[in-house]
Amino acid sequence: MTYPFRIADNVRTGTPVMLIKISYNGMDGFGEASMPPRYGEDLDTATAFLNQVDLSQFDSPLPIAPILSYIDGVQTGNPAVKAALDIALHDLWGKIAQKSVHELYALPAHNLYTAKTISIEQPDIMAARVTEAKDFHYLKIKLGTDDDRTIIRSIRKVTDKPLYIDANQGWTDREEAAKLIDWLSTQGCVFVEQPMPKGDFEGMVWLKSRSALPLIGDEGIQRLKDMDTAGNFYHGVNVKLMKSTGIQEAYAMLMAAKNRGLRTMIGCMSETSCATAAGAQLGSLAEFIDLDGNLGVVNDPYHAFPCINGAIHVDDSPGLGLKNPAWDQIEPHIETNNK
Repeated sequence: MTYPFRIADNVRTGTPVMLIKISYNGMDGFGEASMPPRYGEDLDTATAFLNQVDLSQFDSPLPIAPILSYIDGVQTGNPAVKAALDIALHDLWGKIAQKSVHELYALPAHNLYTAKTISIEQPDIMAARVTEAKDFHYLKIKLGTDDDRTIIRSIRKVTDKPLYIDANQGWTDREEAAKLIDWLSTQGCVFVEQPMPKGDFEGMVWLKSRSALPLIGDEGIQRLKDMDTAGNFYHGVNVKLMKSTGIQEAYAMLMAAKNRGLRTMIGCMSETSCATAAGAQLGSLAEFIDLDGNLGVVNDPYHAFPCINGAIHVDDSPGLGLKNPAWDQIEPHIETNNK
């Protein structure tokens, strides 16, 4: 990663990813699993899962729905590696149909104004990173420290852009969280993402009723089943492909959120352009876009949609829209039993 990525409870300088390819009739579909340690997946668990998957039982990659149902039933958990398979199958489907993934879902191609994430550092360093992100219209600020107000004051000295706040479960006292949100509402902040621990249901119910800003669930919202109770704790949801097992379920979650009157956000992990391009295919369904995961890494082997002046320019290229995927330059590090 270009800079260390620090949030309320951990810091890392990289993220393990697994890049996969599914081939059919001379066409290749590309997918990715990004596995930040906090979610419990790694290259070993992903490999073990793939060794249980047998796609030879399917004569064709189409339709993909029964294949994805089978994949999800192989073993519980493992959402990121399931997402890798989902993304690759969608890429393959689009190439077979000669349509972009968003066209397969009858969605338009939009320019998506993504937020640029600023992770936790000393306030002056965060202010400098904000200055570096001058091309972006929205900034996502990581909080959850002992002095969050100083961070915001430092940032406000260098920009007046709208701020998305992400506490990553870092606030544990609901009364103090409410007071801080009151203050943030006067500082040009748009919403607060996952303010308190995802398991503090009572605290989140209380804070939702009290909050001066919309609350967006992230760690507390994983898969489609979580949409049944999301409105009890949050005003909106951050849907990520690595949590939802991929594009198919992320689409269902975003549609469910809209049907329930919840605000919608599509986010990402630290990813290559493969996974962020997959997320961008659903961008027209989201009110808030946070798809900058590929912009903070130094070894992205793919090229996808350009981000110009903070806008991701999604086009109608077949499949994911990857440009010149450098698969042949990726040295395999893990072998599975599947061909």
